[in-house]
Amino acid sequence: MRIVELILDEESELGIEAISVVENPAIEEDFVALKSQEFKLAEIDGERRILMGALLIPNKPIYRRNGEDEYYIYFSKDTVLKASQMYLMNSKQNNSTLEHQYELEGLSLVESWIVEDKVHDKSVKFGMDLPLGSWVGSVKVNNDKIWNEFVKTGKVKGFSIEGYFADKMERPKEPINDELSKEDLMVQEIINIIKESENNG
Repeated sequence: MRIVELILDEESELGIEAISVVENPAIEEDFVALKSQEFKLAEIDGERRILMGALLIPNKPIYRRNGEDEYYIYFSKDTVLKASQMYLMNSKQNNSTLEHQYELEGLSLVESWIVEDKVHDKSVKFGMDLPLGSWVGSVKVNNDKIWNEFVKTGKVKGFSIEGYFADKMERPKEPINDELSKEDLMVQEIINIIKESENNG
């Protein structure tokens, strides 16, 4: 099976167009529905209606199927960083969809950051264990229908990005060494398994 790296075509200025709230996020990380009590804010009673979760995780193989064609895609740390920056620079923070099908009003990305510390990152405080280089965001939900019928009922569990990326067909061969992260090693291991099965088949 192919492993395809998706990269940004920076000349076209295309990238992530929207953040979708979905039941089954491709990156397999659920968001955390944040309530005012969790922040211990004195001002409000009731819910703040903020969802926090991973938007993109670097070097995570994501299975894709297009008809008979099966393959994995992944994003490098550099691409994740550039995508997070371009999303805000292109003023896309109010673009949201439901299950990649329906445009939504009233959802806005209000916080955005890259995980740089596995101990002190804000995501750790909310029980997330994300690789370094992950893009995390908090989305404010000012849409009663989405909050009451989808978030509170658990019908949506995470974020999934939608946008335009260029294919970099095969990941270049990389030696496995101590400097590679656990995620890099996982990608390399999948590549090795695929190559072995192709050679034996």
